[in-house]
Amino acid sequence: MATIVNNPAPAPSNNSGGSMGIIIGLLVLIIIGFIFFVYGLPALQHIQVTPQVNVPNKINVNVHQTK
Repeated sequence: MATIVNNPAPAPSNNSGGSMGIIIGLLVLIIIGFIFFVYGLPALQHIQVTPQVNVPNKINVNVHQTK
């Protein structure tokens, strides 16, 4: 004859640690936001749209070689 073991379901726990995950997530978001404001915004303000290139009208291409 087979023995059947029925284990009862674990009792629900109110302290599942979810609040600690929320706190850590908020701290990470605050740190990322702080780093963005300190480093990201100043970097975005210093971006130049197009570089200025000055090309002369005449270019001397005469090469003088000694014999």
